[in-house]
Amino acid sequence: MPDNAARPDAVTLPTDEPQRLRSIADDLRIPGFVDIHTHFMPENVLAKVWAYFDRAEERGLRTWPIAYRWSEEERVARLRDMGVIGFTSMLYPHKPGMAAWLNSWSADFAARTPACAQTSTFFPEPEAAAYTQRALESGTRVFKSHIQVGGYDPSDPLLEPVWAQIEEAGTPVVIHCGSGPVPGRHTGLDPVVEVLRRHPKLVFVIAHTGMPEYREFIQLAEDFENVCLDTCMTFTPYVEATMPFPDDLLGRLVALQDKAVLGSDFPNIPYSYSVQIDAIRGLDLGEEFERKVLHDNGARLLGLD
Repeated sequence: MPDNAARPDAVTLPTDEPQRLRSIADDLRIPGFVDIHTHFMPENVLAKVWAYFDRAEERGLRTWPIAYRWSEEERVARLRDMGVIGFTSMLYPHKPGMAAWLNSWSADFAARTPACAQTSTFFPEPEAAAYTQRALESGTRVFKSHIQVGGYDPSDPLLEPVWAQIEEAGTPVVIHCGSGPVPGRHTGLDPVVEVLRRHPKLVFVIAHTGMPEYREFIQLAEDFENVCLDTCMTFTPYVEATMPFPDDLLGRLVALQDKAVLGSDFPNIPYSYSVQIDAIRGLDLGEEFERKVLHDNGARLLGLD
C-alpha cells in the first residue's frame, strides 16, 4: 500500500486494521461488513473531490485529509482485506449532462468489481427519466442523490418521473439532504418531505443520519415506512467534536435498528475506516444492533441475501 506518511497532512492508518476488523466480524458472527456509502468515481472526478477537501479550510471547514488516497485497485483491495463484502460506488453530478456518463462508468465498475452494487445517480434535466429507466433495466441496485453538491431541489418537476420509477422499482436512494458539513440551498427536512408526500413508498436512506438535523430525520424514519438512516461519519470523534449526536436519541435509534445501515464515506474520510466501526460499537447498543447495522440491513437493501 502507499506510504501515507509521505504527505504532511496524511492519516496514520493502523497496521493491523484488516485483521482487527475481520476479527470483529467473526465475533459478531456475520460474514463481513456491508457498507452502503462508499465512493468510487472516474479518476478525474475523484481528483476534483479530493481537491475540494484539500482546500477544506479555505471553505470554512476543518482540515480534512483523505485517509485512503490510493489507486482504485488498492482501495478495492483494502475493502476486501478489511472484510467489507458489499459496498457501493456513490457518485453524483453537479451540473446537467453528467449523470448518464457517470452511470455508464459505474455500471462498468460494478461489472469488474463483484462486491460493488451497481450504483447510479441523476440530475434534474429533461433526459433524467430516460437514463434512470436505462439504469434500472441494467441492474442498478442503489441510487445516490446529493442535494448539497448538486444544488437542486429534490421536488423539482423534472425529477417527478425519476422518483416515480425508483419508487415503483423499490430501489434504495442514498440521499444527502442534511445540512452538514455545510448547508446548501435545498438541504434540510422540508424538500424531502415534499418528495415523500408525493411518493411515500420511496426507499430513502438518509446519509449521515441527517447530520446535523438528526432529530428531524429520525422522526422522518419513524413516520415513513421505507425511510432508513446511514451511519456515515456519525458518532465518530471527528464529527462528534462539532455536530454531536444527541444522547437522548439513542433509544429511538435502537427502535429503528432495522432501518439503520453502515455507511462510511470511504475513501474520503479523515481517519481510518476502523474508526467508523469502533464508533458504532462504542455506542454499546448491543450485538443485535451491531449485526443489523454492520451487515444485515445493508445486505437486505442491496439485495445481497
